[in-house]
Amino acid sequence: MAKQLLSITNLTKEFRIGGMLLGKKIRAVDNVSIDISAEEPTILAIVGESGCGKSTLCKMILRIYKPDGGSILLSGRDYADKRGYDKKQFRKDVQPIFQNPYESFSARKPVDSYLFNTALRLGIVKTHAEAEKLIDQTLRDVGLSLANVRGKYSAQFSGGELQRVSIARALLTRPKLIIADEPVAAIDASLKMNIVNLFKELKDKYKVSFIYITHDLSTAYYIADNIATLYRGVLIEYGPAKDIMDTPAHPYTHLLMTAIPRVGDKWQEDVALPDMEDKEYAATCCRFAARCPYADDRCKQTVPPMVQINEKRKVLCYYPLVQPEGDWVAEQ
Repeated sequence: MAKQLLSITNLTKEFRIGGMLLGKKIRAVDNVSIDISAEEPTILAIVGESGCGKSTLCKMILRIYKPDGGSILLSGRDYADKRGYDKKQFRKDVQPIFQNPYESFSARKPVDSYLFNTALRLGIVKTHAEAEKLIDQTLRDVGLSLANVRGKYSAQFSGGELQRVSIARALLTRPKLIIADEPVAAIDASLKMNIVNLFKELKDKYKVSFIYITHDLSTAYYIADNIATLYRGVLIEYGPAKDIMDTPAHPYTHLLMTAIPRVGDKWQEDVALPDMEDKEYAATCCRFAARCPYADDRCKQTVPPMVQINEKRKVLCYYPLVQPEGDWVAEQ
Protein backbone atom coordinates (compact mmCIF):
# COMPACT_ATOMS: atom_id res chain seq x y z
CA MET A 1 0.00 0.00 0.00
CA ALA A 2 1.29 3.45 -0.93
CA LYS A 3 2.30 5.72 1.95
CA GLN A 4 -0.13 8.54 2.66
CA LEU A 5 0.81 12.08 3.58
CA LEU A 6 -2.77 12.78 4.64
CA SER A 7 -5.46 10.18 5.27
CA ILE A 8 -8.99 11.37 6.07
CA THR A 9 -11.52 8.67 6.96
CA ASN A 10 -15.27 9.14 7.54
CA LEU A 11 -14.72 12.71 8.76
CA THR A 12 -17.80 14.44 10.20
CA LYS A 13 -18.49 17.89 11.67
CA GLU A 14 -21.82 19.15 13.01
CA PHE A 15 -22.93 22.68 13.86
CA ARG A 16 -26.01 23.79 15.74
CA ILE A 17 -28.03 26.46 13.98
CA GLY A 18 -30.38 28.56 16.12
CA GLY A 19 -31.13 28.23 19.85
CA MET A 20 -30.92 25.21 22.13
CA LEU A 21 -34.67 24.52 22.01
CA LEU A 22 -35.73 25.46 18.48
CA GLY A 23 -32.37 25.12 16.79
CA LYS A 24 -31.19 22.18 14.72
CA LYS A 25 -27.96 20.45 13.85
CA ILE A 26 -26.41 20.56 10.39
CA ARG A 27 -23.69 18.18 9.25
CA ALA A 28 -21.39 20.60 7.47
CA VAL A 29 -19.05 17.69 6.66
CA ASP A 30 -20.56 14.23 6.50
CA ASN A 31 -18.52 11.02 6.35
CA VAL A 32 -15.82 12.36 4.01
CA SER A 33 -12.82 10.16 3.12
CA ILE A 34 -9.85 11.49 1.12
CA ASP A 35 -6.18 10.48 0.83
CA ILE A 36 -3.15 12.43 -0.37
CA SER A 37 -0.18 10.27 -1.26
CA ALA A 38 3.27 10.86 0.20
CA GLU A 39 4.90 9.35 -2.88
CA GLU A 40 5.05 12.64 -4.80
CA PRO A 41 3.76 16.21 -4.30
CA THR A 42 0.26 16.84 -5.55
CA ILE A 43 -2.38 19.55 -5.72
CA LEU A 44 -5.86 18.50 -4.62
CA ALA A 45 -8.63 20.97 -5.45
CA ILE A 46 -11.71 20.81 -3.25
CA VAL A 47 -14.55 22.38 -5.21
CA GLY A 48 -18.18 23.21 -4.67
CA GLU A 49 -20.49 26.12 -3.98
CA SER A 50 -20.38 28.30 -0.89
CA GLY A 51 -21.61 26.32 2.11
CA CYS A 52 -20.70 22.89 0.74
CA GLY A 53 -18.21 22.18 3.54
CA LYS A 54 -14.90 23.01 1.83
CA SER A 55 -13.59 25.43 4.44
CA THR A 56 -14.96 23.40 7.36
CA LEU A 57 -13.10 20.34 6.11
CA CYS A 58 -9.83 22.24 5.86
CA LYS A 59 -10.24 23.90 9.24
CA MET A 60 -10.34 20.40 10.71
CA ILE A 61 -7.12 19.54 8.86
CA LEU A 62 -5.59 22.71 10.33
CA ARG A 63 -6.83 21.74 13.82
CA ILE A 64 -9.00 24.87 14.04
CA TYR A 65 -12.12 22.68 14.36
CA LYS A 66 -12.30 19.39 16.20
CA PRO A 67 -14.07 16.62 14.24
CA ASP A 68 -17.24 15.08 15.64
CA GLY A 69 -16.46 11.78 13.98
CA GLY A 70 -13.90 10.03 11.81
CA SER A 71 -10.14 10.39 11.78
CA ILE A 72 -7.30 12.44 10.27
CA LEU A 73 -3.82 11.01 9.95
CA LEU A 74 -0.79 13.09 8.95
CA SER A 75 2.18 10.95 7.89
CA GLY A 76 0.53 8.04 9.69
CA ARG A 77 0.02 9.89 12.98
CA ASP A 78 -3.55 10.25 14.24
CA TYR A 79 -4.71 13.76 15.12
CA ALA A 80 -6.54 12.30 18.13
CA ASP A 81 -3.28 10.98 19.61
CA LYS A 82 -2.57 13.82 22.05
CA ARG A 83 0.57 12.17 23.36
CA GLY A 84 2.12 12.17 19.91
CA TYR A 85 1.04 15.72 18.99
CA ASP A 86 3.89 18.23 18.75
CA LYS A 87 2.39 21.69 18.15
CA LYS A 88 5.61 23.21 16.83
CA GLN A 89 6.27 20.32 14.44
CA PHE A 90 2.66 20.44 13.21
CA ARG A 91 3.03 24.14 12.40
CA LYS A 92 6.15 23.29 10.42
CA ASP A 93 4.47 20.47 8.51
CA VAL A 94 1.09 22.11 7.75
CA GLN A 95 0.75 25.76 6.76
CA PRO A 96 -2.31 27.82 5.76
CA ILE A 97 -2.81 30.50 3.11
CA PHE A 98 -6.07 32.39 3.61
CA GLN A 99 -8.39 34.15 1.21
CA ASN A 100 -7.80 37.79 2.12
CA PRO A 101 -4.11 38.59 2.67
CA TYR A 102 -4.97 41.92 4.31
CA GLU A 103 -6.62 40.01 7.15
CA SER A 104 -3.49 37.90 7.66
CA PHE A 105 -1.27 40.85 8.59
CA SER A 106 -1.89 43.59 11.15
CA ALA A 107 -1.89 47.10 9.70
CA ARG A 108 0.22 48.19 12.70
CA LYS A 109 3.15 45.82 12.21
CA PRO A 110 5.70 45.66 9.38
CA VAL A 111 5.02 42.67 7.17
CA ASP A 112 8.60 41.39 7.43
CA SER A 113 8.20 41.01 11.23
CA TYR A 114 5.82 38.08 10.55
CA LEU A 115 8.43 36.42 8.40
CA PHE A 116 11.17 36.78 11.02
CA ASN A 117 8.85 35.55 13.79
CA THR A 118 7.97 32.45 11.77
CA ALA A 119 11.59 31.62 10.99
CA LEU A 120 12.94 32.23 14.49
CA ARG A 121 10.13 31.14 16.81
CA LEU A 122 9.60 27.83 15.04
CA GLY A 123 13.32 27.15 15.13
CA ILE A 124 13.75 27.07 11.35
CA VAL A 125 16.97 29.09 11.81
CA LYS A 126 19.01 30.04 14.88
CA THR A 127 20.18 33.58 14.18
CA HIS A 128 18.79 36.78 12.71
CA ALA A 129 21.40 36.65 9.95
CA GLU A 130 20.32 33.13 8.97
CA ALA A 131 16.69 34.29 9.02
CA GLU A 132 17.49 37.18 6.66
CA LYS A 133 19.13 34.82 4.19
CA LEU A 134 16.26 32.29 4.31
CA ILE A 135 13.55 34.97 4.05
CA ASP A 136 15.21 36.71 1.12
CA GLN A 137 15.67 33.39 -0.71
CA THR A 138 12.04 32.39 -0.12
CA LEU A 139 10.68 35.80 -1.13
CA ARG A 140 12.69 35.61 -4.36
CA ASP A 141 11.02 32.28 -5.10
CA VAL A 142 7.65 34.08 -5.11
CA GLY A 143 8.86 37.04 -7.18
CA LEU A 144 9.82 39.44 -4.37
CA SER A 145 12.84 40.08 -2.16
CA LEU A 146 13.54 41.14 1.40
CA ALA A 147 14.59 44.56 0.09
CA ASN A 148 11.11 44.95 -1.44
CA VAL A 149 9.37 43.99 1.79
CA ARG A 150 11.51 45.22 4.67
CA GLY A 151 9.88 47.84 6.88
CA LYS A 152 6.69 48.08 4.81
CA TYR A 153 3.15 47.68 6.12
CA SER A 154 0.32 45.71 4.54
CA ALA A 155 -1.37 48.83 3.13
CA GLN A 156 1.76 49.51 1.04
CA PHE A 157 1.27 46.32 -0.98
CA SER A 158 -1.19 45.33 -3.67
CA GLY A 159 -3.40 42.32 -2.97
CA GLY A 160 -1.33 40.14 -5.28
CA GLU A 161 1.97 41.20 -3.69
CA LEU A 162 0.68 40.63 -0.18
CA GLN A 163 -0.62 37.20 -1.10
CA ARG A 164 2.87 36.37 -2.38
CA VAL A 165 4.23 37.37 1.03
CA SER A 166 1.65 35.02 2.61
CA ILE A 167 2.87 32.22 0.38
CA ALA A 168 6.50 32.94 1.27
CA ARG A 169 5.64 32.89 4.96
CA ALA A 170 4.01 29.48 4.57
CA LEU A 171 7.05 28.17 2.68
CA LEU A 172 9.57 29.27 5.33
CA THR A 173 8.87 26.15 7.41
CA ARG A 174 9.41 23.88 4.38
CA PRO A 175 6.00 22.29 5.00
CA LYS A 176 4.74 18.96 3.75
CA LEU A 177 1.23 20.35 3.14
CA ILE A 178 -0.18 23.82 2.43
CA ILE A 179 -3.90 24.52 2.81
CA ALA A 180 -4.87 27.35 0.44
CA ASP A 181 -8.43 28.54 1.19
CA GLU A 182 -9.77 30.53 -1.80
CA PRO A 183 -6.30 32.12 -2.22
CA VAL A 184 -7.16 34.07 -5.38
CA ALA A 185 -10.73 35.12 -4.53
CA ALA A 186 -9.67 38.57 -3.26
CA ILE A 187 -7.14 39.20 -6.03
CA ASP A 188 -7.71 41.12 -9.24
CA ALA A 189 -8.70 38.80 -12.08
CA SER A 190 -5.66 39.78 -14.16
CA LEU A 191 -3.32 38.53 -11.39
CA LYS A 192 -5.09 35.27 -10.47
CA MET A 193 -3.19 33.11 -12.93
CA ASN A 194 0.13 34.48 -11.63
CA ILE A 195 -0.64 33.04 -8.20
CA VAL A 196 -2.00 29.81 -9.66
CA ASN A 197 1.13 29.33 -11.77
CA LEU A 198 3.23 30.02 -8.70
CA PHE A 199 1.57 27.16 -6.81
CA LYS A 200 2.46 24.76 -9.61
CA GLU A 201 6.09 25.91 -9.62
CA LEU A 202 6.43 25.72 -5.84
CA LYS A 203 4.90 22.25 -5.70
CA ASP A 204 7.78 20.92 -7.76
CA LYS A 205 10.56 23.06 -6.29
CA TYR A 206 9.69 22.54 -2.62
CA LYS A 207 8.13 19.07 -2.99
CA VAL A 208 5.08 20.33 -1.11
CA SER A 209 1.49 19.20 -1.58
CA PHE A 210 -1.40 21.66 -1.70
CA ILE A 211 -5.07 21.49 -0.83
CA TYR A 212 -6.58 24.20 -3.00
CA ILE A 213 -10.08 25.21 -1.89
CA THR A 214 -12.06 27.04 -4.53
CA HIS A 215 -15.37 27.63 -6.26
CA ASP A 216 -13.45 28.85 -9.33
CA LEU A 217 -13.52 25.75 -11.51
CA SER A 218 -11.40 27.27 -14.27
CA THR A 219 -8.39 27.65 -11.95
CA ALA A 220 -9.09 24.23 -10.41
CA TYR A 221 -8.94 22.65 -13.87
CA TYR A 222 -5.64 24.38 -14.57
CA ILE A 223 -3.86 23.83 -11.27
CA ALA A 224 -5.11 20.55 -9.81
CA ASP A 225 -3.85 17.01 -10.16
CA ASN A 226 -7.00 15.69 -8.49
CA ILE A 227 -10.41 17.16 -7.70
CA ALA A 228 -12.82 16.40 -4.85
CA THR A 229 -16.37 17.72 -5.36
CA LEU A 230 -18.44 18.40 -2.24
CA TYR A 231 -22.21 18.89 -2.11
CA ARG A 232 -24.00 19.69 1.14
CA GLY A 233 -21.06 18.37 3.14
CA VAL A 234 -20.80 15.08 1.25
CA LEU A 235 -17.99 13.97 -1.06
CA ILE A 236 -19.82 13.12 -4.29
CA GLU A 237 -16.95 12.74 -6.76
CA TYR A 238 -13.19 12.32 -6.64
CA GLY A 239 -10.50 11.66 -9.22
CA PRO A 240 -8.00 13.15 -11.69
CA ALA A 241 -8.88 16.76 -12.49
CA LYS A 242 -8.89 16.39 -16.26
CA ASP A 243 -11.07 13.27 -16.18
CA ILE A 244 -13.63 14.79 -13.83
CA MET A 245 -13.94 18.10 -15.61
CA ASP A 246 -13.92 16.68 -19.13
CA THR A 247 -16.26 13.77 -18.36
CA PRO A 248 -18.00 14.32 -14.98
CA ALA A 249 -19.61 11.21 -13.52
CA HIS A 250 -21.99 12.84 -11.04
CA PRO A 251 -25.00 14.86 -12.29
CA TYR A 252 -24.12 17.72 -9.91
CA THR A 253 -20.55 17.93 -11.18
CA HIS A 254 -21.94 17.91 -14.71
CA LEU A 255 -24.20 20.82 -13.77
CA LEU A 256 -21.21 22.73 -12.43
CA MET A 257 -19.30 22.12 -15.65
CA THR A 258 -22.14 23.40 -17.83
CA ALA A 259 -22.22 26.58 -15.76
CA ILE A 260 -18.61 27.50 -16.62
CA PRO A 261 -18.43 30.12 -19.37
CA ARG A 262 -15.98 29.10 -22.10
CA VAL A 263 -14.44 31.06 -24.94
CA GLY A 264 -17.10 31.57 -27.62
CA ASP A 265 -19.87 30.17 -25.43
CA LYS A 266 -22.75 32.02 -23.80
CA TRP A 267 -24.29 31.29 -20.42
CA GLN A 268 -27.11 28.79 -20.62
CA GLU A 269 -30.21 30.51 -19.31
CA ASP A 270 -31.77 27.28 -18.04
CA VAL A 271 -28.80 26.42 -15.79
CA ALA A 272 -29.62 27.19 -12.17
CA LEU A 273 -27.33 26.00 -9.40
CA PRO A 274 -29.16 25.06 -6.20
CA ASP A 275 -29.36 27.49 -3.32
CA MET A 276 -28.67 26.64 0.33
CA GLU A 277 -31.40 24.52 1.91
CA ASP A 278 -31.14 23.08 5.41
CA LYS A 279 -33.33 20.10 4.57
CA GLU A 280 -30.77 18.81 2.06
CA TYR A 281 -28.16 18.59 4.82
CA ALA A 282 -30.55 16.48 6.89
CA ALA A 283 -31.57 14.18 4.04
CA THR A 284 -31.16 10.43 4.63
CA CYS A 285 -31.01 9.77 0.90
CA CYS A 286 -29.08 11.30 -1.99
CA ARG A 287 -28.82 15.00 -1.10
CA PHE A 288 -28.98 15.97 -4.75
CA ALA A 289 -32.01 13.78 -5.52
CA ALA A 290 -34.62 16.55 -5.42
CA ARG A 291 -32.76 18.44 -8.16
CA CYS A 292 -31.35 15.55 -10.19
CA PRO A 293 -32.92 14.80 -13.60
CA TYR A 294 -31.96 11.10 -13.27
CA ALA A 295 -33.24 10.46 -9.74
CA ASP A 296 -35.82 7.74 -9.07
CA ASP A 297 -37.51 6.48 -5.90
CA ARG A 298 -34.40 4.65 -4.77
CA CYS A 299 -32.36 7.87 -4.92
CA LYS A 300 -35.00 9.64 -2.83
CA GLN A 301 -35.17 6.93 -0.18
CA THR A 302 -31.62 5.65 0.41
CA VAL A 303 -28.05 6.93 0.38
CA PRO A 304 -26.29 5.84 -2.83
CA PRO A 305 -23.06 3.84 -2.68
CA MET A 306 -19.63 5.20 -3.54
CA VAL A 307 -19.02 3.64 -6.96
CA GLN A 308 -15.43 3.04 -8.03
CA ILE A 309 -15.21 4.08 -11.69
CA ASN A 310 -11.61 2.94 -11.97
CA GLU A 311 -8.53 2.79 -9.79
CA LYS A 312 -8.38 6.59 -9.48
CA ARG A 313 -12.01 7.73 -9.74
CA LYS A 314 -15.06 7.32 -7.54
CA VAL A 315 -18.56 8.80 -7.49
CA LEU A 316 -21.44 8.75 -5.02
CA CYS A 317 -24.31 7.86 -7.32
CA TYR A 318 -26.65 5.02 -8.30
CA TYR A 319 -26.52 6.13 -11.93
CA PRO A 320 -23.06 7.57 -12.70
CA LEU A 321 -22.72 9.32 -16.05
CA VAL A 322 -19.42 7.47 -16.55
CA GLN A 323 -19.66 3.69 -16.24
CA PRO A 324 -17.20 1.67 -14.10
CA GLU A 325 -14.30 -0.01 -15.86
CA GLY A 326 -14.13 -3.74 -15.24
CA ASP A 327 -15.56 -5.40 -12.14
CA TRP A 328 -15.34 -2.60 -9.60
CA VAL A 329 -17.48 -3.11 -6.48
CA ALA A 330 -19.43 -0.24 -4.97
CA GLU A 331 -18.65 0.73 -1.39
CA GLN A 332 -21.63 0.29 0.92
